[in-house]
Amino acid sequence: MERRARMSRRKKGEKIDGWVVLDKPLGMTSTQAVGRVRWLFGAQKAGHGGTLDPLATGVLPIALGEATKTVPFVMDGRKEYRFTLRFGEARSTEDAEGAVTASSDVRPSDAAIMALLGRFIGEVEQTPPAFSALKIEGQRAYDLARAGQTVELKPRKVVIERLELLERPDPDHADFVVACGKGTYIRSLGRDLALALGTVGHLSALRRTAAGPFREEAAISLSKLEALGHIPALLGVLAPVATALDDIPALAMTEAQADRLRQGQPVFLTRDAPPSGALCRAENGSRLIALVRSDGASIQPVRVFNL
Repeated sequence: MERRARMSRRKKGEKIDGWVVLDKPLGMTSTQAVGRVRWLFGAQKAGHGGTLDPLATGVLPIALGEATKTVPFVMDGRKEYRFTLRFGEARSTEDAEGAVTASSDVRPSDAAIMALLGRFIGEVEQTPPAFSALKIEGQRAYDLARAGQTVELKPRKVVIERLELLERPDPDHADFVVACGKGTYIRSLGRDLALALGTVGHLSALRRTAAGPFREEAAISLSKLEALGHIPALLGVLAPVATALDDIPALAMTEAQADRLRQGQPVFLTRDAPPSGALCRAENGSRLIALVRSDGASIQPVRVFNL
């Protein structure tokens, strides 16, 4: 009977809550990475904090259990990347995976690159790659592109906070670092940089070094996760659910107030109420209770956590 109950729990998944900061390996899709991590932990629910292409490596925050409720905050957060732009070849996918679509003998100088970077900092207009997960009339753009159909995506505004040239390994390649906001495609940035420099290019390497509060220094490889092998050791790598909410102010709640929030009821504050419209995280001791919104006199639960 006990064995049957254990097998049933494993089939449904265990209640495991927290973030795994995965260093995604080359060649694996984000969906595959999430599936593998979920299987290792035997978790009920899993999601990720922002897609990485198969040819990209680096920080892929994976949410387990109640952490999936905080995914939008990571998706909306600042991202940082290192990338290598290969001059002289445009490719259909705008990375090394695609077929060559154009070529050029022009190789820009370091001075030309440095002089251009300022044009790509701030709010800029960017057309996403045809091979992207954006939907056109209900279908993924990359599915249409792979089927040989013409894909036309509208330009949109994105924010690039920082863009720097790191080094030139050789005339064909340039290494950059970029910090950007939600929705920025680094493949499109590389394409546009090359065109503005009077040549063509594609990304030959891409690594995400930060996603919201999660940084590569805290990331763990899939091989190391697999080597841990059992739940007690795996639980040791989990970051708390609240890590994704680090930039949201905290409000201390009594146990009675926490119970009201858990039941979806408002809590009236006699003093020190946050300004109307403010989003806060309500905590009882070290336990995250809910995300709440203030009306200036009370707080209403927006998202309740079962932790």
